[in-house]
Parts: sequence; C-alpha cells; structure tokens
Amino acid sequence: MTQQLPQVPPSHTELTGVRNFRDVGGLPTADGRRVRFGRLYRSGHLAHATEQDAAFLNGLGLHTIFDFRNAADRKLDGHDVELAGVRNVSIPLSDPADGAEFWRLVRDGNIEQLRSILADGKGADRMIASYRSIIRDRTGEHSRILHALAEDSVPALMHCAAGKDRAGLSIAVSLLAVGVEREAIEADYLMSNDAHRRYKVKRSDTSATGMSDEVMELLNPLFGARAEYLAAAFSTIEETWGGTERYLGEGLKLSPETRDLLRERLTEEA
Repeated sequence: MTQQLPQVPPSHTELTGVRNFRDVGGLPTADGRRVRFGRLYRSGHLAHATEQDAAFLNGLGLHTIFDFRNAADRKLDGHDVELAGVRNVSIPLSDPADGAEFWRLVRDGNIEQLRSILADGKGADRMIASYRSIIRDRTGEHSRILHALAEDSVPALMHCAAGKDRAGLSIAVSLLAVGVEREAIEADYLMSNDAHRRYKVKRSDTSATGMSDEVMELLNPLFGARAEYLAAAFSTIEETWGGTERYLGEGLKLSPETRDLLRERLTEEA
C-alpha cells in the first residue's frame, strides 16, 4: 500500500518556474527514525526560476545544489539561476552523446519515426535500461554525492532536467544510505507524476498533429515516473551486489563512519 507522505504545506512549495520541487523530509527509516525536513530537496532544473522562485530558494539556506544534467540538457533548457552563497556542483549522470539521435527524434521526429523508436513498449524498455545503467555504472558519482552530504553539503538540492530520473535515482540512493524503506522511496518517486510537477514536453512541431494524443501517448513512458523503473534500479542492486548493504559498502565505498554521519545529518528521531 502506498504510504501517505508528510509534506511541507503546498503554499511553501508552489514555484512558478521550477517544476517538481519538494522536500523529502518526513520519510520513515527502518530503525524508527525519519528524514529531517529542510535537509534534502529535489526538483527539476532551475533555469526558468522566477525572481520569486529564487527568493524562496535563497530562503532555504542551501549549502549545495547538485546538477545532474549534461551539456545537451543545458543547451536545451539553459543554465540554472545563480543563488547567492550556494555552491553549485555539476555531476552529469548521462553522456550528451548517449542517445543524442534518439532524443533528437523525440523533439523533432514525425509520427512514423516516433512509432519506430517508442511503440510496443520500446520507450519503457529504454527507460528501464537507463535506470539499470545509472545504478551499475555511476557508482563513482553517487559515492561522491553521498560523501559530500556526509561532510558539509547540507541543506542540499538535487536536480536534473525533470527532477524525475537522474535526480530521482540519486535521491533514492541517498535515502537507501540512511535506511529509508523502499516503499517510502517509491511513494516519493511517484509524486513526480503529479500534473503540476511533470516536465513540459518540448517538440519542434507544436501543432495539433505534432502534439497529438498518439504522440503524447508514445512519449509518456519517457516523461512519466513508473514503479517498474525504480524496481529495475533496485533489482540491479540485488543482481550486481547481492543486496543494499554490499552496494553501499563495496559499490559506493561508504564506511560505517560515513553512514553514521549521513544519518546524523539527514535523519532525526520520529
């Protein structure tokens, strides 16, 4: 059963130019603690943040913003707004050259081209493969993120373009490291499907044909959060390392002392 997640009041999180923003505080851990509010945030990119959005973000007392986009993402959406006194750390979790032609077709392709790359489950299959790859091949990046959180980087905001996939996985890994239950991680992850949170699809053809119901249905697996995607990430941990503990220790190189620091910084008594 999906858990009801504690949330900051909606009036505090309605940002005009930043999609999918939320505080992951309140999520329960297996040992009876919970994630502290005001420690770890997630969102889509900050390139379109309004002055009011920037003022709100400045008021969070952020230490670090982790941006998981690559150069192609920044070319498409723009660079983040600058926030005074906040450290910006770029850790791309995907290669701009990886799938460049695929994403060009997503933006510019006609219906026949979209069918060829997305129909019959191919879109969802691509997302599952991406989630598996990020978990398996980006352990160095995730290790760097977690060590930074343990040392001095909170409060922190993690984002990619939509705040769903790369940021979603990095948040999931961070929550695993402090003992948050997988069910609670999934419930938070699926909130990216809320209509006001979803990334706005960019297509060169914005006509009724270019944005038709069929086109949107074909694109939906790429822009939606699905439990099967996150499950594929968790399965990859089991298949590659034999479990979460070995993944955290051997894959991400987290010592018991670092795990303790993370719990101290990110969680509190429930």
